[in-house]
Amino acid sequence: MLDEINKVACMDNLEYMKTLPNESISLIYGDILYGTGRKFKDYQDLKPIKSVIDEFYISRIKEMYRLLKQTGSIYLQCDSRINHWIRCIMDDIFGYENFQNEIVWCYKSQGFNKNKYSSKHDYIIFYSKSKDFTFNMDDIRGEPSESWVKRYSKELKEKGFFTDYKSKKKYYSFVGSPPLDWINISILPSAHKENTGYATQKPLELMDRIIRGSSNEGDVVADLFMGSGGFLVKAKELKRNYVGCDNNIEAVEITNKRLEI
Repeated sequence: MLDEINKVACMDNLEYMKTLPNESISLIYGDILYGTGRKFKDYQDLKPIKSVIDEFYISRIKEMYRLLKQTGSIYLQCDSRINHWIRCIMDDIFGYENFQNEIVWCYKSQGFNKNKYSSKHDYIIFYSKSKDFTFNMDDIRGEPSESWVKRYSKELKEKGFFTDYKSKKKYYSFVGSPPLDWINISILPSAHKENTGYATQKPLELMDRIIRGSSNEGDVVADLFMGSGGFLVKAKELKRNYVGCDNNIEAVEITNKRLEI
């Protein structure tokens, strides 16, 4: 069990993870370093060199594996620069058989590339620790299909249920469509109320999907590449316990302010 929860740390995440007990976390998310080689306002990214990526991530992903419960899941977010290398590391540590999805987050943003297709998506790599992992499909279903609503709304209103003409099953309410492995959510405009000004901040709506889908109320979830803390903000709202870490003091200050700590 974790001795301290609902707190964030300002330190290297590898050293932080070493302080946490085995199998103490139900869900890990990380908006990891993308390997752009760029110097952002808030941090220096890694260079897109395989040896650099391996040296940085192998030890950290081994620690993440140790920390996850047997029913736990991990979501690592990156783009096309290093996602293939991260997949190889994850296969070696978590096992190829525990790969669940490569989710594509699609978004619109300013700018385009004249020489190739413009890059307007991220990858979110989803692995479990075992085959017995938490997945709450009903919590992340989309809206009911228009065809069902159009066909059966009158019958549902009159009888309190409708009978599907294909399966002959009775339904007492419309069920939303199952979640797909691509998500279309806009990035945060500069004037958006969520925007903290932190580089690479991700929308709470995206965090909501991951937390609802792969954890339950009261679980401990972790963001070990915390940034502006959106994952932890949404976790608190959804009644999860949390731990977080970032080696950037500005990230920790922004996160604590958003968490009202």
